[in-house]
Amino acid sequence: MATDTGEPTLTVDELAARAGVTVRTVRFYGTKGLLPPPVIGPRRVGHYSQEHLSRLALIEELQHQGMTLAAIERYLQQLPEGLSAHDLAIHRAVVASWAPDSAEEVSRAELERRAGRPLSAEDLDRLVAMSVVGVAAAPDTYRVDLGLLRLGVQLLDVPIAHETILAARAVLMEHTRAAAHELSQLFRDEVSERESVAAVKDLSAHMQPLVVQALLTTFQRSLKEELREWLRES
Repeated sequence: MATDTGEPTLTVDELAARAGVTVRTVRFYGTKGLLPPPVIGPRRVGHYSQEHLSRLALIEELQHQGMTLAAIERYLQQLPEGLSAHDLAIHRAVVASWAPDSAEEVSRAELERRAGRPLSAEDLDRLVAMSVVGVAAAPDTYRVDLGLLRLGVQLLDVPIAHETILAARAVLMEHTRAAAHELSQLFRDEVSERESVAAVKDLSAHMQPLVVQALLTTFQRSLKEELREWLRES
């Protein structure tokens, strides 16, 4: 079975396997209203979409950050209606960035299961170039940023040269480090020398999710403006 856009749907077992949770967890989130109900197909089998998968990943990440189910429900209610799987994946990546390290070490088989597709050597090279995947010490084991994996996998089908990905990564690293340096200087100026290190960490913990969201929003708007200018010139 497929969605209206032609994308294949998932059974509850497939959804749970792709998300790395149990079927019981999926059904629990459904009864709490955190996941929309599936589309019921022949033989009363529920079919889930990529939006369900992305929303489930977002819920899991929010819970990983220590949010209660009530807080997660409020968070989800504040999201705009009709968000695509891509939009939800971006939200999940932003939430994951609040944590010091969201990477995990997984086997090649587990990486492909989480990605939802086989990964060729070229695919792995591209994911490494995007800093989504890194080679771990153990044989055939990879260190993967699960917050970025789905976005990275979607980019595999975009016709961009490997060299362009490396160049884009270098540009992003340069400018984000510059922004981080300027912002950290602002934080230092805000907290006096007499205040403790704990006070600095507390300020950073409160500001980080706001700053990350602001950077994401600003970048998206700036990129749209650049594309409009480019299309006008061409």
